[in-house]
Amino acid sequence: MSLRPARLEPSFVEKIWGSRRLEPWFRDSERSIGEVWFPAEEILVKFLFTTDRLSVQVHPPGKTEMWYVLRAEPGAAIALGLKEPVSKERLREAALSGEIEQMLAWLPVAPGDVMLNPPGTVHALGAGLVLCEIQQNYPVTYRLYDYGRPRRLHLEEAMAVARAEPHPGKTAPVELGDGVTRLVECEFFVTDRLRLDAPRRYQPDPQRYHLLIVTEGSGTLAGEPVAPGELWRVPAGGEPFEIRPAGSLELLRTHLP
Repeated sequence: MSLRPARLEPSFVEKIWGSRRLEPWFRDSERSIGEVWFPAEEILVKFLFTTDRLSVQVHPPGKTEMWYVLRAEPGAAIALGLKEPVSKERLREAALSGEIEQMLAWLPVAPGDVMLNPPGTVHALGAGLVLCEIQQNYPVTYRLYDYGRPRRLHLEEAMAVARAEPHPGKTAPVELGDGVTRLVECEFFVTDRLRLDAPRRYQPDPQRYHLLIVTEGSGTLAGEPVAPGELWRVPAGGEPFEIRPAGSLELLRTHLP
């Protein structure tokens, strides 16, 4: 098995709430693309493109996720948790009646914002967003409400895991120095933002693989050209390599704790 960094191939997924405008991360599409997937063992990375609200959802244990906002149109927002605690019975009634829309805590967002979404959080993504989503690789989501769209709901499953309460909101990044910012540190993954305006020698971890997600700018990584929308897997125990920005380069680095 090679210990050199390797570019992973994306998978494009059509969604009714997706977009044809994917640049600069990917080429614009004639199809309505909502998600671009990069499965990487325990961690799943997605780019999300929204032109309409997603369903109101909740995840079971095993699916913690975070969002890093790449683009947000004026008025774009993300719902995380409820405005105030309610009973499970009241939450179920509101999901059936549609009142749940008014009960959600909608947060206006801007590029660079970070949110951690633990299991049980009632949430929804709004329109006009491009996000990088990093999550545990566990493909289970329960829909509570879908704005009248003819898709299946999972009320009983959702009620069993939902926390009908407020969420603390956006995560405050922590500057670590040398262009590195800690965005999220939880028991399932750690994510940093790296901003480079000069060449940097990158030392792979001897024990765990890293994923490097190119979010902005261009340059080279281990001698290979890189561009926004790419994800590179850096194997554990590999030799050091150089990242050279062409002007400036922004990467997200995520790995297991």
